[in-house]
Amino acid sequence: MDLLKLVAFDEEDLAVVSAHLQDAAVRVEDVAYLPKEGRFALCARRFDWESDPGESPRRRLTGLHFERVLAVRCRNMDPRRKDEVLNLLAVTFEPMTAPAGCVTLIFSDDRAIRVEVECLEAQMKDMGPVWEVESRPAHDPARAAPAILDAAPEPRGARG
Repeated sequence: MDLLKLVAFDEEDLAVVSAHLQDAAVRVEDVAYLPKEGRFALCARRFDWESDPGESPRRRLTGLHFERVLAVRCRNMDPRRKDEVLNLLAVTFEPMTAPAGCVTLIFSDDRAIRVEVECLEAQMKDMGPVWEVESRPAHDPARAAPAILDAAPEPRGARG
């Protein structure tokens, strides 16, 4: 499959991005707010939902960023725990005074990142590496997060 590249300028666009990012694994160290640039960005290891069910399950390294960011707040997250892995469940948009609003990245374990934006302007892009994983993400609330980083490559420029 070709590399996926999506943009979002409204709630419908963001719903498509959210569907592709469902169950993405995000390391805390791969999340960045750049206030001078007005940008929020992250690298995720998204589950490849568009692959054929008969194929081995796999993940892809994917970037997501929002422009025109005014502020970022986190719930139930410690930015000092850089190796912690978050399981992204959904990305939503709540309109405020048009065109401004709040994007919320909802993670398992009651964690979230709220991104206040002047207007919705987002881009999601696969960055190339693809690797097989042992299983598909499960949504059993009694289970802990699965081993979602099996043999995951490091994002370019993530460490250093």
